[in-house]
Amino acid sequence: MRVKVKAISTYMLAVVLAVALAITGWSQAASAAPTPDFRQLNASQIVAEMGAGWNLGNQLEASINGMPSETAWNNPTITPALIQMVKAAGFKTIRIPVSYLNLIGSAPDYTIDAAWLNRIKAVVDYAYNEGLYVVINIHGDGFNSVNGAWLLVNASNQTAIRAKYQKVWEQIANKFVDYDERLIFESMNEVFDGNYNNPNLSYYANLNAYNQIFVDTVRQTGGNNSARWLLVPGWNTTIDYTVGNYGFVMPTDQYRSSSIPSSEKRIMISVHYYSPWDFAGEESGSITQWGATATDPSKRSTWGQEDYLESQLKSVYDTFVVQGYPAVIGEFGSIDKSNFDATNPAYREIYAKALTATAKKYGSVPVYWDNGFNGQFGFGLFDRFTNTVTQQGIIDAIMSGMGAPAGNNSGITPTTATFDKKTANQADIAVTLTLNGNTLSSIKNGAATLVAGTDYTVSGSTVTIKKAYLAAQAVGTTTLTFNFSAGASKAIAISVVDTTSAGSGSIKVQLFNGNTTATTNTLNPRIKIVNTGTSAVPLSSVKVKYYYTVDGNVGQTFFCDWSSAGCGSITGTFAALATPKTNADHYAEIAFASSAGSLAAGQSIDIQLRISKNDWSNYTQTNDYSFNATGTAYVDWNKVTAYVGGTLSWGTEP
Repeated sequence: MRVKVKAISTYMLAVVLAVALAITGWSQAASAAPTPDFRQLNASQIVAEMGAGWNLGNQLEASINGMPSETAWNNPTITPALIQMVKAAGFKTIRIPVSYLNLIGSAPDYTIDAAWLNRIKAVVDYAYNEGLYVVINIHGDGFNSVNGAWLLVNASNQTAIRAKYQKVWEQIANKFVDYDERLIFESMNEVFDGNYNNPNLSYYANLNAYNQIFVDTVRQTGGNNSARWLLVPGWNTTIDYTVGNYGFVMPTDQYRSSSIPSSEKRIMISVHYYSPWDFAGEESGSITQWGATATDPSKRSTWGQEDYLESQLKSVYDTFVVQGYPAVIGEFGSIDKSNFDATNPAYREIYAKALTATAKKYGSVPVYWDNGFNGQFGFGLFDRFTNTVTQQGIIDAIMSGMGAPAGNNSGITPTTATFDKKTANQADIAVTLTLNGNTLSSIKNGAATLVAGTDYTVSGSTVTIKKAYLAAQAVGTTTLTFNFSAGASKAIAISVVDTTSAGSGSIKVQLFNGNTTATTNTLNPRIKIVNTGTSAVPLSSVKVKYYYTVDGNVGQTFFCDWSSAGCGSITGTFAALATPKTNADHYAEIAFASSAGSLAAGQSIDIQLRISKNDWSNYTQTNDYSFNATGTAYVDWNKVTAYVGGTLSWGTEP
């Protein structure tokens, strides 16, 4: 069987090369050389520099009915502050999964929507400009279960698929051709036919063809693409089906730059690791512990422990790494089951440390999967709404597994704070340092460095951020990164609000927009209603209005994605203003059924909403009255009105 499969693999490679050349029509001309600032890193060098990675999951690959939208799966719009928080936690690589789906035009050009490609570039720049490594791919387009997916190994129209795939990668590669070696392209993600048994050899040949087209296409765009590292997966990124004799063929790299030393590779292999699945990913409270230190055998899986982890990553090393093809474990992690077992967080940390330590041992780059969801069955390490760390223990375990000295990191307290720009409420913010033998080297707001003695002062172990500096910041979240002489940086997320124009009455409204892109097919207001009075308010007496321009006479749909009051008690209706304004001709009115109960004095409720047109055409948000273009956390917002018993209690109508 081994000889037979090997012979089939050789035949498939010949088919792949023939198909790739037929589709592209390219000759074997040498590619243009990379720019002088492009560093020619070998396998061990780039693995060392990439360190530990983190996935920006469930954002740029999220979609609704085949249309990608970064807030479609209940995450807020991506901001530089989030990326700065991830960097401060110690991660050196960010993998950005990307879906294209129905934002790809028709044949023969298959043009990617320009606004979407520009948004991808903007998010890449958030990480790239922070000095991080960045991995981007084609993600959901290869899933049989995703509406609009087309990169399907089991589809009959392979000639059209390959032509489309070539055109899409040509556009992506040209968009990023000038980026240096810190940008890595990944051909696809978890592509297979949906069958978890042994791969179908014909379908595997299609996957190999995609990888070959990817390498040839990127290389022939020239410049830095002729020498950058490229990342390719096997069948469903499964280790066994990639290292074993199941049909995987490493693509050739015949168009790479002649500046690459002939003895070195520029292709990486992508695998994922979620074993054992009943611990790492199964949404059940049955298996909550992992590893040799597990105290309850009934809560520990019967397989997939330390010895299995060792053998899996060693097999990748033996098959690929020793040949000069470094491996990227593009996804790993385990979900939160602490509601079922209070010891689960400790085992998640043990699992993360073991995976990263073993990956480092075998020359692989571990990239944690974070879907932005915290709480039961969530993978989240950070709260993306507030830019705060939620799983410091797992982060510490990852960094420890990568070799960071346990006692070398400094700390800061607090890691979140609020500053009110209203003059009477302005106050300095004090931050306490735990230095652990280090010294504070700088405090940064993005790329800008704060000035000691002016923007902040230091007295012993206390840093005081001056109110004059904070008052100059925009409403929203300001993330300040504290850098030290050694160890990881730390960050504080400061929610900057301005209550100067706060309304009067027994309730107020706070808001930020989960999606702040200028043109979008989905409005995502996030609304918090706060009882500022001294007695309870029946929610059935409350109505809230969000004002905007509808940009076309099309029916609309209201979605309540989540609310602390329960979406079943919330209704949404649409109405046109009697006298249209430049920045508002419609509003969405949120109301409550009696089952919502009352809002007690001092209490609040959150509501996460989506508003879309029935034909999924776009809104232009930038001129909308209630839209908050800068906010990434709740702030008092008087351009959303609230009524109690029909009387205006908060805000200003347009």
